[in-house]
Amino acid sequence: MNNAVLQVKIKQRLNKLDSQDYDNIQPWQIVEAFNKAQIEWCRRNLHGGNIYKEGDEASKRRIDDLQILLTELQLTGVNESTYFRATNFPIDEYLEFKRVSAEATSECCPDPRSMTVYLAEEANVNLILRDPLKRPDFDWGETFCTLINNEVRIYKDSSFNIVNPIITFYKKPTYIQVAGVLDPYTNTIPAADTPSSFKDDVVELMIDEAAAIIAGDIANYTEMQRAQAAAERSN
Repeated sequence: MNNAVLQVKIKQRLNKLDSQDYDNIQPWQIVEAFNKAQIEWCRRNLHGGNIYKEGDEASKRRIDDLQILLTELQLTGVNESTYFRATNFPIDEYLEFKRVSAEATSECCPDPRSMTVYLAEEANVNLILRDPLKRPDFDWGETFCTLINNEVRIYKDSSFNIVNPIITFYKKPTYIQVAGVLDPYTNTIPAADTPSSFKDDVVELMIDEAAAIIAGDIANYTEMQRAQAAAERSN
């Protein structure tokens, strides 16, 4: 959906029929509200805080709507004594963790072998490392990882090293930009439009979300409640 249509739809959700009561809303305010709506919609639907209680990949619809945000990144870093520490965590585009995959090599097996990598809580690292059934094991092809201070740590022992680690994550949605309109996030004026990367039916839901945000900002609580209900009813 192009940004001109998007702006018209948001204003239509706010204005009374055949009126221009809220035509004084600035384009940059629409951009900010829509981009905020994208983040809120993504977080709610990844978590499952919607009327159908469907979260990340809990249904075909969630898979279909959110797959555009899934991306992979080859991790680079160093093998410390007890873990591999990634040094290129995707801070600027990272939204939510999905999985980590990796391979491992040892002196007796120089050819990389696949490892199953579980996400664990940082608080439980010491307990897992002491547990003979859960700690990293090259023979069983299993280990675990944690997230700390914008780092991925994939644990190992002295018998093997981690190679070819890949993180799969949900990236932040593409923020829309309107040509010639101040971008409130970068304080620049883009020369070309940047449309939303979501398909049109999802954008329609986000338009209602954005209308609800603006309606709340201008204390139009009737329109805010109507737009919120419309967004959830079709979600």
